[in-house]
Amino acid sequence: MKKILLTLSMALAISLGAQSFSSGTVSLGSTGMSVKLDTSSTLVTITLTGPDTTFLGIGFGTTGMGAGSDGFVYNTNSTTSAGLDYTFGGIGSISPDPVQNWTMTSNTTSAGTRTVVATRSLSGGTGDFAIANAAGVINIFYAKGPDLNLQYHGSNRGYATLNMAGVLGTNDLASESKKVSLYPNPAKEAVYFKNSDKIKSVDIYESTGRKVKTVKIDGANMNVSDLKQGNYYFEITLKDGSLSYEKLIKE
Repeated sequence: MKKILLTLSMALAISLGAQSFSSGTVSLGSTGMSVKLDTSSTLVTITLTGPDTTFLGIGFGTTGMGAGSDGFVYNTNSTTSAGLDYTFGGIGSISPDPVQNWTMTSNTTSAGTRTVVATRSLSGGTGDFAIANAAGVINIFYAKGPDLNLQYHGSNRGYATLNMAGVLGTNDLASESKKVSLYPNPAKEAVYFKNSDKIKSVDIYESTGRKVKTVKIDGANMNVSDLKQGNYYFEITLKDGSLSYEKLIKE
């Protein structure tokens, strides 16, 4: 029974999939810059745009150029060993990291606007700001300069908040149209199935792993009034032979 329950729990977790998250494109004040962060289970991708005649900088956190703050800066040296990965030593002090963890994947200009795209692991390296593949808030500071050389930015700077939210990829969207799910949850009398026409049968298990019954689905809903209060796992057999898994809380 425990093996059945473990199998169902693992299958339910797998069926949920590994989600990605994005900040969407965020405009950075009057600088003419914008930034976007996208995460997957292993990588973070930054897309930074701004004037193609100036350096473009992003820092992570709320302390500005405080010593130890992590920075991503495109400048005249970014295509050489200096790279994109920087650490601030305090106001007016910045230096490239000995190990460059950001990898530039694209650097294009169009109509006076530069678009830089780069990737790195979520954790980065020593001293890098760790970015989670999860919903949440990431505080940043930003600046552009008078030209491509690193120098005082003047008033062309500011602070912003990136709100990371879950997104569905193209494959996920296609899967979503075929996904079987149940509602309401918790339920007292009946549950309804999204895409019920794809369901052949449902095996219902108690939280102990004991199989309660098998139900043939005829219509969009199923009566659950005979189930005792508690947690149940539904192993749903689809007409194409594949399996889907749902958890129900019975009130």
